[in-house]
Parts: sequence; structure tokens; C-alpha cells
Amino acid sequence: MESSEQFKVLIVDDTPENIDVLGEILRPHYKRSVALDGERALKIAQADSPPDLVLLDIMMPGIDGYEVCRRLKDDERTRDIPVIFVTAKGQVQDETMGFELGGVDYITKPVSPPLVLARVKAHIELAVAKRQLLSQNQILEEKVEARTREIQRTQDVTIQALASLAETRDNETGSHIHRTQHYVLALAEELVTHVRFSSALDDATVSLLFKSAPLHDIGKVGVPDSILLKPGKLTDEEFEIMKQHARYGRDALLRAESDLGDETSSSFLQLARDIAYGHHEKWDGSGYPEGLAGDAIPISARLMAVADVYDALISRRCYKPPFSHEKAVSIISEGRGSHFDPAIADAFVGIHERFQQIAIQYADSDEERDNLQQAAEA
Repeated sequence: MESSEQFKVLIVDDTPENIDVLGEILRPHYKRSVALDGERALKIAQADSPPDLVLLDIMMPGIDGYEVCRRLKDDERTRDIPVIFVTAKGQVQDETMGFELGGVDYITKPVSPPLVLARVKAHIELAVAKRQLLSQNQILEEKVEARTREIQRTQDVTIQALASLAETRDNETGSHIHRTQHYVLALAEELVTHVRFSSALDDATVSLLFKSAPLHDIGKVGVPDSILLKPGKLTDEEFEIMKQHARYGRDALLRAESDLGDETSSSFLQLARDIAYGHHEKWDGSGYPEGLAGDAIPISARLMAVADVYDALISRRCYKPPFSHEKAVSIISEGRGSHFDPAIADAFVGIHERFQQIAIQYADSDEERDNLQQAAEA
């Protein structure tokens, strides 16, 4: 603790003799300032260099000591200054009133010098310790926030690196990963108040869904070029190999999670794994790779299923022309309860125009953007 001479005590009493007595007791140990009334005391306490402690008389003309204490505690600038009442009012109810107003101690007149010094020293030390603790807590909170930002940045960089790797393998995807990322976000935001999804789709999870969605096709890095880049429809045998990309994606993310060796990795890579492995599952159990059905399919994968199919339908492929937005909406509506979770399909229908705008915003080319915009305005 700093030398006691560095601390200032404000003595408030309407009787100069009482101020002289307290001032003489404190003089060898503390800086002192004085006030003969409550208004002056408040001005001193609210100044740029406030006291470290207030010795406060109760019975004064104008505003009494109780009111001074009340105002000090109501003011954010002075509420943490310890107040010790020094008064001839020694009844239990008087002391009770003082403590209820925020006073830290109560000394009755005539005062005992050793008692005054002991109480002042103790309460200044407590106030200093409290300030130090608050400062340490603030420093700790800042360190935690910095660490959290670092972890989030690591997550973002990891996801972008992996997603970019997948994108380089598939020359047909273009802005597919960006569109599906925003489709998933739109669906999640629409469902946050739905009774079946509200508990799972909190703000943190929705944010992680948006970040993790680009990894849904990361497993395509394991598919041979002869199949992945084939300029035509796949044979049944080739399609079976293509289907393995869901498993490859899950395994790659499991390895990434293991390599990170950090408990924080599981929260965002778990969602990415669920999406990569489960976005080709179907509500009725006829999908792959596990043939999961209904709620057994992770929510993240069910959201991506709608997003991925919509984008595939409206996109040009070497084996098909792009479908119109209206046709895509119709196909997804028809898949309600078979391919897609009914509630998610309903949510999609409710915000399908938002999907259309996302498709326009993240079109693969200016020409395609113009075509989509014209179709939307038709």
C-alpha cells in the first residue's frame, strides 16, 4: 500500500473546534481538507482530486450528514469513497440509518484518537484493495477478450483455408460456397424463434453455422479428378465414389480438430463435421451416407440440405441448364417431408425471395447476375 501521507481525508463538521481536533489527529499521517457544511463537502468530493475517505458529522445546518452520504452514494463519481460518520448521535437507530445509507463505520463523539486512526487506516486500505481488485479483474477480462478474439480469428482462418482448398478442386462451384453460406444464415435467422429450433439456434451457434457452412464440400478434395471434373452425368459406379466426399469431409475435419489439439476447436469444427457428413441425408431416410432420418440428422446438415439443393437447381451444370427460381422453390416445396425437414422447407418458402437476392448478389458472373436480376423483376 502507498504511504498514508499520499491519501486525503475530508473532514465535514459545522463546528470548527471538532474539525481542529480531527485535523490534529490526522495531521501526521494524511492530507486533509475541510468543509463546514454539506454543500461544500459535496463540491470537494466531486472535484477532480476527490478525497480517499470522508469523516462526516450528521447534525449540520442545511443538508445533514445523512443527506450528504445519500448524495455521495447516488453519484457514480463519489459512490466508492468510504464514509465514516463522526457524531454525538449514538443510538442504535442512528447507526442503523448511517449504515443503510452506505456508511462504512460509525464513531461517536468525543472521539478517541487511536480509534480514529485505526478506523481511517483500515477503511482506506480496504478501499485501495477494492480498487486494485477491480483493476485486476478488468485486466483479466481484457486478456480473456483478447484470447477469445484470437481463437475466433484462428477459427476463421482455418475455415477459409480449408474452404479455399475445396474450391480449387471443383471448377463448377464458383461462388457456390458463399451463396450457400448466406442461405444457411437466412434460414437459421428465420428459425430462431421456432419452437423446434430456438434452443439450438442461439446467437453463437448461428454465427458458427455461417462460418462453418463453406466447409460442406471439403471432402471433394478426396474425389478423383476423372469423376469430380467429368463433363457429363456420372455413372452409378462413379456416383458411388462421388458420394464418399461426405465421409472424406468428416474425416478431414476430425484430423484438423485433432491437430489443433484445443478444446475450443470442437465447438466450430463439430458443426462443420455435421454439415460435411450429413448434408446429403434426407428427412425420410433415403439419403447418404448413413441413411439417417428425421431429427437424427443434425440441424446444421438439414439447413445445408435446403441451401445446397436450391443452389444446385438454379446453377448451370455441364449436364443441365439452370432452373428458374420459381422452379427451384416448387421442387423444394415438393420435397417437404421427404427430402427436407418440413419446418425448414416451410421457412425457405417464407423467405424464398431472400434466397433469390443472395443468388443475385453472389452470382458467378456479371452476365449471370443480370439474368437473375431480370428474372426476379419479370
